[in-house]
Amino acid sequence: MEKQKTAVVAIIGGVFIFAIKLYTYFISGSIALLSDALESIVNIVASIIMFQSVRISGMPPDEEHMYGHQKVENISALVEGGLVVTAGLFIGQAAFTRLYEPVPLVYLNYAVGLSLLATMMNGGLSWMLMRKARETNSIALEGDARHLLSDVVSSIGVAVGLLVSEYLGLPVLDPLIALVVAALVLRMGVELVWKAGVGLMDRSCPETEEKIKALLERHSNRYVDFHELKTRRSGDRVFAELHLSVDGSLSVQEAHDFTDHLEENLRDEIPEVSVTIHIEPERKRKTR
Repeated sequence: MEKQKTAVVAIIGGVFIFAIKLYTYFISGSIALLSDALESIVNIVASIIMFQSVRISGMPPDEEHMYGHQKVENISALVEGGLVVTAGLFIGQAAFTRLYEPVPLVYLNYAVGLSLLATMMNGGLSWMLMRKARETNSIALEGDARHLLSDVVSSIGVAVGLLVSEYLGLPVLDPLIALVVAALVLRMGVELVWKAGVGLMDRSCPETEEKIKALLERHSNRYVDFHELKTRRSGDRVFAELHLSVDGSLSVQEAHDFTDHLEENLRDEIPEVSVTIHIEPERKRKTR
């Protein structure tokens, strides 16, 4: 529920910020400010997708999704990255058109002031989303937070560039600034697509594996060895499995009770991990 509430705040804030930025374009005629406003549309769409993804990811496992629905957050980030790339291409096309036909800008100081106000609001939303992403280990929230942060950086660049353009009397700087914004947006979109794609490829979690190994080492007097430790991340969950060799003289009940004890310890110390332990009789090996 906390992630969903955060996503709703991001949507409402995004709509308000878009309205301010679009108004700055109408009163100034700046294509750079228009590019900034168009990126806000992507922010809104991305936040809506993010809301749906965190809602679905919080649903319990069912017969069709026995490992849960957490990977929908990676899909959300992947779609968001595609939208960002599309926005970057659109901004670049608009900037090229204006590059050959620059127009004088009006009410620029007032428009830039409003744009900076919207940028401060975006910065606040980004900080809120990133804090919640770290608390919940949500890639969907993190993707939106980084998206908004890049928007803040590009918006500040637009504002500074436009003020310099007015001071020097060079309206051609307006589309040039928009081209820089387009490049930043494209880079951000590609990074989001890459990170989401890596998550969908079931990449291992080395840090979590080290925590599991450390916990197992504390119980080393009760088993022979462990091997074939594997991990994969799915949204805010990590699924792990390993083989545990025990003394062959143990009864099935004793081995089962020990396994339950290990799994309980893992849940207490690493709550985001769901582990499967395969018990097998002692082997003549010393692999760890």
